[in-house]
Amino acid sequence: MNVKDTYKTILENSAETLYKDKNSKFFGYAFPVSTETDVKKNIALLKKQHHSARHWCYAYQLGTETIKYRVNDDGEPSNSAGMPIYGQIQSHELTNILIVVVRYFGGVKLGVGGLINAYRTSAQYALEASKIVTRTINIVYLITFDYKHMNKVMRIIKQHQITILNQKLELDCQIKISIRKKEAKKIKLFFESIYEVSIKMV
Repeated sequence: MNVKDTYKTILENSAETLYKDKNSKFFGYAFPVSTETDVKKNIALLKKQHHSARHWCYAYQLGTETIKYRVNDDGEPSNSAGMPIYGQIQSHELTNILIVVVRYFGGVKLGVGGLINAYRTSAQYALEASKIVTRTINIVYLITFDYKHMNKVMRIIKQHQITILNQKLELDCQIKISIRKKEAKKIKLFFESIYEVSIKMV
């Protein structure tokens, strides 16, 4: 069975992009986010920065195993802003990302077709201004053992180049490790095979 254990996201906030249509200006931004709090923070900052804009439309997607997404037309006709933005997130297969398009109304109505095109293009520009990266989905385990088993545990960690997140090495030792999802089961068995060593997912 092939386990999917990678996902695509963006490395950092994109540069500001601008799309114009019939005097309306659409500023596009993409942000890497991992929680809804991150989403709210970035939107609040943009509302401060563009306090005289008419609309702050956005879409975001969070998560790697369980996906959570939201679209917001912010006063534009239904499905003319949030969905076209989200469509760009989907077509680039991205997650843990927020795209916001800020609109300054130029006095001429664009119609639903014009709006869909403007928001989609603006989201596309924001993604073109971003660096897309592929990350691995990792599982975090806590290994608990007596100090006397230290060498055995460390040998497995070294052999498989396992990432140590933190460790407490006293009489009773604890090491928190991060393992790529498709390796996780196999590595867990290695540790379980050592007598008096316990490993659990955290």
